[in-house]
Amino acid sequence: MNPKGRDVLRDRVAPAAGTLAAAGAGGLATDPGSSWFRQLDKPSWYPPPATFGIVWSGLYAATAWAAGAVLSRAGAERRPFARALTGNLLLNAAWTPLFFRAHRPWAAAAESALLTASTVDLARRAAAVHRPAAAALVPYAAWTAFATALSAAIARRNPRR
Repeated sequence: MNPKGRDVLRDRVAPAAGTLAAAGAGGLATDPGSSWFRQLDKPSWYPPPATFGIVWSGLYAATAWAAGAVLSRAGAERRPFARALTGNLLLNAAWTPLFFRAHRPWAAAAESALLTASTVDLARRAAAVHRPAAAALVPYAAWTAFATALSAAIARRNPRR
């Protein structure tokens, strides 16, 4: 494979595959039809169920694009950004099993707060390399902040769950 082809694999395909893997792991662990989840007391501002798939599809696509844009342009920032992205995607994939499988809303809320901080950091790192990529990550940071508030609200309303 020529060096240009290796660069495309490293800078574009790898972050897209990582993002797809995080999305797949989360999707497999999600179980909104479970009796445990259906019985949770949710706040009035809980979005309609279809919202989650729609929003996450866009966020994952934006994240994969932004990561590829940064990695294809980054010099010395490349390796630290790639590590931050990997950590972020691992945090992303961890929320769903904590919430839906382990039934640990407080742990999921704390994990979501870490994910939000990681996403803000990812956008900050992207801004140093490619401002449009950083802008594409802002909705991801906003949504994870919302998810943190929602997870904490569910945990508060369901202390025995």
